[in-house]
Amino acid sequence: MMDWTDRHCRVLHRTMSRHVLLYTEMVTAPAVIHGDRDRLLGFDAVEHPVAVQLGGSDPAQLAEAARICEGFGYDEVNLNCGCPSDRVQSGSFGAVLMESPGLVADCVAAMRAAVSVPVTVKCRIGVDDQDPLEVLPDFIARVSAAGVDRFAIHARKAWLQGLSPKENRDIPPLDYDLVRQMKATFPHLHLSVNGGIESLDQAQDFLDGGLDGVMIGRAAYHMPSSIVLDADQRFFGGGHARSAEEVVQLMLPYIADHIASGGRLHQVTRHMLGLFQGRPGARGWRRTLSEQGHRDGAGTDVVLSALAQVTEKAA
Repeated sequence: MMDWTDRHCRVLHRTMSRHVLLYTEMVTAPAVIHGDRDRLLGFDAVEHPVAVQLGGSDPAQLAEAARICEGFGYDEVNLNCGCPSDRVQSGSFGAVLMESPGLVADCVAAMRAAVSVPVTVKCRIGVDDQDPLEVLPDFIARVSAAGVDRFAIHARKAWLQGLSPKENRDIPPLDYDLVRQMKATFPHLHLSVNGGIESLDQAQDFLDGGLDGVMIGRAAYHMPSSIVLDADQRFFGGGHARSAEEVVQLMLPYIADHIASGGRLHQVTRHMLGLFQGRPGARGWRRTLSEQGHRDGAGTDVVLSALAQVTEKAA
């Protein structure tokens, strides 16, 4: 979810759900240590609970980065062992770590020794020519022996040779049964499934089938009102069900503050384009924000004008 789940996206999603666990974009351990930490790690307190996702393969670097992230107030530190991008491969982290479970175990052991918040892992079921039936249980066993008890498993292989990162999100076949099998093999671990999940009904089926959690990425981003907006009532014991229109109104002060501090409207509203997906007026909403959100001086009036495209259709 690089360039997607930034702080503005997370504030939007938190406005829609009080309880879902939000994740940052992946940030590398060296960037955390040597880069602009406020820019990379800063977040609004309203985002809690929120996990930071780290990339790296050096235990000492990851331990230091995890310590810094904990200092920023994150509720969880997640090690990414699933990203298939070329940049990640060249840095020997992300999905390529599926080939080095011993190194991953060393990394998470160092991270756990450095912080008191949970350290978790997101992984694939394997890469390239690996046999997931052999690789995944071995990976989980060795990494959990280092103290990790929560895994989010993307139910696809990553094909590091021959597929782009985008193709790796769609082309390798999904194997949900293998993820379910891992829960039967490791009943004491908290296992979440990820990959290709597009509805809360589908998520409910996984939970009813014994899995402990469901991680939803692209569908939650592109269709937030179908996923995030209903999650609290569906899975967390109720709460006030907000409408997408209410979410827009609640975001206006945040947007105004962002602009007042030197930000641009589109930096927030680009994450809001899918709010009315499937509803009358959705096209006008998207068009207004897309065409006017980049303009100099664009403010909350643009958002209200876009919202009118929806409310007028509903009248």
